[in-house]
Amino acid sequence: MELTATTTVRKPSSEVYAFWRDLGNLPTFMAHLEEVRATGDRTSHWSASAPFGKNVEWDAEIIDEATGEKIAWRSTGNADVPNAGTVRFVPAPDGVSTEVHVVLTYDIPGGAVGKAVARYFGEEPHQQLDDDLRRLKQVLETGEVVRSDGAPWGKRARKEFPQRPAQPLSDSDLAKGAET
Repeated sequence: MELTATTTVRKPSSEVYAFWRDLGNLPTFMAHLEEVRATGDRTSHWSASAPFGKNVEWDAEIIDEATGEKIAWRSTGNADVPNAGTVRFVPAPDGVSTEVHVVLTYDIPGGAVGKAVARYFGEEPHQQLDDDLRRLKQVLETGEVVRSDGAPWGKRARKEFPQRPAQPLSDSDLAKGAET
């Protein structure tokens, strides 16, 4: 499976690159990552949650890097989920922001059946990547992942409402609440 996503962060590319390159920062915005630990200058060990309460782990190596511009990696050895990816950090036309372009490729455990089951349980990979990049933007621009009062934990596999800006209840909503 190949996933692509892009976001624009209102920070200079050198700052966005440095944040991403410190691999220990990745779990602050990538919801499924439990830990990323550097094991060398270009190697790391990753641990992530997977559907059905499972955990997956793998080692990875950076295979191509241009400081401030690009990081490319691939899993090594017998990874639970073989994967590879590239992140590009491109100065945005406004001269202040950075466009973050992500391309991920990986083998989903269970193939097409695993993909269908994961989607059924709210683990749609394209949406996960979009959500991760939205959280990256929030962390870099505000210092935290912003959550509304209506969904303090964000979306979590169909158990909660999607995030949206907090709003006062309408008169009809108040009347419905009073009836119950």
